[in-house]
Amino acid sequence: MELLKELSKFSAATICEALGNKGNLPSAIKPIAASMKVCGPAYTVQTMPRDNVLLHRAYAYAKSGDVLIANCSGFYEAGYWGDLMSLGAKTKGINGLVIDACVRDADDIEALGFPVFSRGLCIRGTSNHGEGTLNEPITIGDVLIHPGDIVVGDRDGVVVVPFNKLEETIEKAAAREAKEERTRVELRKGRTSLQIYGWDEKFGY
Repeated sequence: MELLKELSKFSAATICEALGNKGNLPSAIKPIAASMKVCGPAYTVQTMPRDNVLLHRAYAYAKSGDVLIANCSGFYEAGYWGDLMSLGAKTKGINGLVIDACVRDADDIEALGFPVFSRGLCIRGTSNHGEGTLNEPITIGDVLIHPGDIVVGDRDGVVVVPFNKLEETIEKAAAREAKEERTRVELRKGRTSLQIYGWDEKFGY
């Protein structure tokens, strides 16, 4: 999709600003390797605590290009995802995983080049009862995420763009980037941000 390519050009922070400082997931959710980036439609997962069967099902059922995004019921002390699941998901064309919990096998996942965003790393194993939901709305932090919403992540964090706001968000992100570039020009001339924003007069220099 052309719009996804356009959106992927912007940083997560710029997109968050374009959304009016909304759509950002909890700041604890970060890529397990700083260079990892992700952009794609959400395939949503809700698991029960310390259970990862739904994640196995999710990467098997999701479409190529999707981003798995999972709420694990607030239980973080388990490694819900590892290198074998990453290999399976990458082979199927899944774009990445965003999980409100921990993962493990970080070195192998990084070497594989499969983008994973998590709250951290945990070596503890999971159970396999299999209760939960797939491709239904979930909430992470204060963000309601519908299947098909667009998930964007980079080193700074993760933001979710409602699908019906995709074009509007791209336009606002582009406008913000243009404005920031004008600011960079002024900074290179030696002006301070206080002067550029008029804060020297408003707040005092």
